[in-house]
Amino acid sequence: MKEGYLRKPEWLKIRLGDSEQYGITKQIIERHRLHTICTSGRCPNQGECWSRGTATFMILGEICTRSCKFCNTLTGKPLPPDINEPEKVAESIRLMKLRYAVLTSVDRDDLPDLGCSHWVAVVNKVREYNPGIVVETLIPDFQGRRELIAEIARLAPEVVSHNLETVARLTPLIRSAAKYRRSLDVLEQLGAEGITTKSGLMLGLGETEEELMKTMDDLLAVNCRILTLGQYLQPTSRHYPVKVYIHPDDFERFRAIALEKGFKKVASAPLVRSSYLADEL
Repeated sequence: MKEGYLRKPEWLKIRLGDSEQYGITKQIIERHRLHTICTSGRCPNQGECWSRGTATFMILGEICTRSCKFCNTLTGKPLPPDINEPEKVAESIRLMKLRYAVLTSVDRDDLPDLGCSHWVAVVNKVREYNPGIVVETLIPDFQGRRELIAEIARLAPEVVSHNLETVARLTPLIRSAAKYRRSLDVLEQLGAEGITTKSGLMLGLGETEEELMKTMDDLLAVNCRILTLGQYLQPTSRHYPVKVYIHPDDFERFRAIALEKGFKKVASAPLVRSSYLADEL
């Protein structure tokens, strides 16, 4: 066993997808050559979510311009945005008969508008093809550019999610370009526009409980009222190591504390990810 390696506990066993609906979802995604964070992020809930007929669509390609130490998404020089992607995503959602769609993207620091206009095109096309759908957008920080964040706010998604990922002290160690305060400012600007905001944190990176409590308070201070807490899982040996596996009882305790502090909805368990059961939250 490698020095410093932590064996995964029993509660982190992953359920693989084996239902008919899983196969249908997989076929639709592959037929339209779509990218999902389910696959690129090696999400442990892919089997469960695809079996429910849900997926988190990742737009603007599969190559990110950033190289965060926790993320398994490819890093490098991306291809130009696919002009047909808005229609492909919208049609796939229609075929899946989704009532709640989650959209996310890689960071596109290479584009003049950081991909914002493509975001607008995708959301508008999804709504055109799927009247009455509820849209959640899991957005990058757009380098904190207020005019771009305002464009997202004008789309009026039912929920806008932007993840802090970790506590302030650890942010420079695992996020390659994002800044803790900048992410809070993004959430604050959206909240000021009347948008319901959501954020997610990974636990087990070495944060203290005191730091976690402070981060919850920071999110509440910018009017973020939906929170997800999940166990960080190291994608490969090249990524930031897991420092500790948090027991499910502690995740439940953190959930109770977050609700007591003022969050309206909280999902907190080892395998929770930011878009896990998003429709129920």
